[in-house]
Order: sequence, then structure tokens, then C-alpha cells
Amino acid sequence: MPPERPLLRLLPGHGRRLKAGHPWAYSNEIALRPEHRALPPGLPVRLEGDDGWRFGTFGFNPHSLIAGRMLDRDPEAVINAAFVRSRIKAAAALRARVCDTPYHRLVHAEADRLPGLVVDRFRDVFVVQANAAVADWLTDEIVAALLATGQPRAIVARNDTPSRAHEGLAAEIRLLHGTDPACAVEEGGVVFPVDPLGGQKTGFFFDQRSNRDRVAALAAGARVLDAFCHTGAFALRCLAAGAASALLLDSSAAALDQARHAAERSGLLARASLRRGDAFETMTELAQAGERFDLVVCDPPAFAKSRKDAAAGLRGYARMARIAAALVSPGGLLFVASCSHHAAPEAFAAAIAEGLHRARREGRIVFASGAGPDHPVHPHLPESAYLKAQMIQLL
Repeated sequence: MPPERPLLRLLPGHGRRLKAGHPWAYSNEIALRPEHRALPPGLPVRLEGDDGWRFGTFGFNPHSLIAGRMLDRDPEAVINAAFVRSRIKAAAALRARVCDTPYHRLVHAEADRLPGLVVDRFRDVFVVQANAAVADWLTDEIVAALLATGQPRAIVARNDTPSRAHEGLAAEIRLLHGTDPACAVEEGGVVFPVDPLGGQKTGFFFDQRSNRDRVAALAAGARVLDAFCHTGAFALRCLAAGAASALLLDSSAAALDQARHAAERSGLLARASLRRGDAFETMTELAQAGERFDLVVCDPPAFAKSRKDAAAGLRGYARMARIAAALVSPGGLLFVASCSHHAAPEAFAAAIAEGLHRARREGRIVFASGAGPDHPVHPHLPESAYLKAQMIQLL
């Protein structure tokens, strides 16, 4: 018989949020004893209130501010390969309903009841990120569950996110199954090569797919600038949809090389120009030279990577909007996005509006959006809806 699961209790007066459905317990809410601090990170524990309220089974990490992450409301739930397999099966069932391609986010952490776990699917290649100790604890079970979903050619661990440091976990990138994980994403008539071991994050940004669909649908005949283009997904989707030309701008030579490869592979290189440089500086130079575009896309990396950076990040988004607005032709379109979850939607929208005002441009929001439906949000973790975007027509 397995040993009894450790029991942790909340401090008096700290159960209200959890009783309302929140899936996290913070370290300053738990009556931690020395023996608790010696427990292995990720170990499933029982969590109860000081009044005896049974909250369920949580993955515990004595080294993290988020000390408990809910696995199941049953305090006696068996956390094993079958448990993980059932959760991944449910996640896959949702994706089958909301996605029409085998390229998507298969597991989105707490929203799929697998806390801290991200899994991106590239047809027969799966990329796993264990962003919390409990997900790291369950790595073998996760691999077994993915193997049970079919015949994955490769499974890669991209455990190099900053959140792992907050969990006291080491960074690592390694092959968990298979031999060659190189693959490609097919989207909107474009083939994007993906390197799960060497690319950024999991290799491709699935969260912007529905936004790329909407932007590309407005790009026919347009002259496009894709600033902070990374591997050029927005620009190349626009070209495939009939844009007259696209300038791809990024500071990374490696990202631009991947963009060039994708453009060449999809027959789009003749209408694409690639320029390496700082996006802010280069956009300013283009504006001073009198360049104008029918559609400008600004999808930068996170400007606010922590709570203390939020104010500076919002100033960065305002500056970005101001500089980019000068490049948009009258009646043209500006698409702006933020992946900073520390920049709240209202604050981001206000920063963009400030930037447009400082640029002396009037406009109207055509649509506002977030991530696609393969990135569901836990209803009690609204802050996990990190992606914010606006399409604005400038007059």
C-alpha cells in the first residue's frame, strides 16, 4: 500500500478564494512546518482549510510562491499515468472540436486541468514545457500519455522558460522520445519549418493563428510591414493571401533566416524583403524617409516580463504605437499585440490609444482579440489570458 498522502492545512482565514474555485494556494496561506519544506517539489498532497474543508489534491512545491496547484478536487485522487492520460484525452477532444489542423496547443496548463503543463502539437511531434514542479514531477507519465495518443515521431522537452526558475527548477532542453524532431507547420498556404530543439519557446506561436487569419484576410493588394516579425508568420500569411509586398523586420539574424527559408519554400520570396535591425530605430528611419504601408503589424516580445516592469512595458507599447502609426497610410491598418500578462487589457488599450494620440492620428478599432480557442483560459485565472491584440484603421 502506498504511503499516506501528506496533509497540509491553510492558515486561519485563508480559504475563501480557494472555496470560490481558485486553483492555487500561496505559500503565505499555508501553515508550513519544517517537514513540509523537505517534501520533494511537485509531490501530490492533500490540502484542507483550518476549518476542515477538503480542497482536494494539489501538486506541492515548497520552493515557490505558488505552493499548491490543484490537480483534482478529490483528496484521494490517484495521480498516475492513467490520470494524466485522461486529462490529455479530454484536452485533445476539445482541440478536435475547435481546431481544423494537427498543428495546435494540445494542453494549456490549468485550463486543461494539468497545472503548469504546456504541450504543442506539430502533427506527429509534441513539444512539452513543464513550467511548474508538479508538471516536472509527472514528466514520465506525460510522455506515456502522449505515446498512448497515437504514434508520436518525437517528443521534446523545452524546459527553458523563466517560470521554471521561480519554481526552483533547472532549465533543460532534451529529446524525450524519438530521434529527429525537425518538422514544419502548414498554415494558410504557407509552410513554416520548425526546430523544436533550437527554436524560440516551443518552436511556433500558435496563439496568434486566429489573428493571422483575420489580418491576412485584410491584406489583399496591400503593402505590408511586419515589425518584430520573428520568423515572419504574419507577413508570409499576408503574402499568401495576396499582399503586394511585405517587409519583414527583426533584430534576429537566425529568425530572419528561418523566415527566408519559409518564404522560399512557399514561393513567396519574390514579394518579400527582409531587414535586420532594431524595430524602433528602423521604423523611425522608415518614417523619416517617407515610407508608408497599407498594413503594419507590431507583435513584439513581452515588454513587461514581471510585475515591476509593468509601467515601463506600457510606456514601451505607447511608444511602439506612436512610431508605427507614422508608417500607416491614411485609411490603412495597424495591428498591435502584447503577450505580456503583466500588462492588463485595459492598460494595454490605454497605452495604444496614448501612442496614437501622440502621433496625431485618429482611428477606429476594427477588432480586439486574444489567443485562439486552443488556448483556453481557466475562469478563475483571468490573468492567464495573456495575449491582447487590436486591429485599428488609421484615418
